[in-house]
Amino acid sequence: MTEAGEIARFHDSCSDLMRALLDELAKAPDRPRTFPQIEDALGWPRRRIASVLGGVSHLRHTEFGGRRPYRFHDERQAAAGRWEMWMDAAQARAVRLTRTPAPPPRSNPRRS
Repeated sequence: MTEAGEIARFHDSCSDLMRALLDELAKAPDRPRTFPQIEDALGWPRRRIASVLGGVSHLRHTEFGGRRPYRFHDERQAAAGRWEMWMDAAQARAVRLTRTPAPPPRSNPRRS
């Protein structure tokens, strides 16, 4: 998933736990981390990421064609020899923008 609007829609549609995971990944773009490293950063118990990803699977497949706003290396590709997860810079920027409050509406006083 690379389009900012689609990433924002995914972010808005998922659970609070998945949003926390996305927000954490957005803090370190282009830096693959193992699941335990990410769980430690979030203060989560082990295997929580697997549970959260399982929970969002139906949403990803039914509304987003299976696309993900994050990337994986499996244990064969990863330098650490364990599954790694990260976001690229564009994905991270899109997630960070979902947390930026909208500016207040501009007033347009009527003239008499």
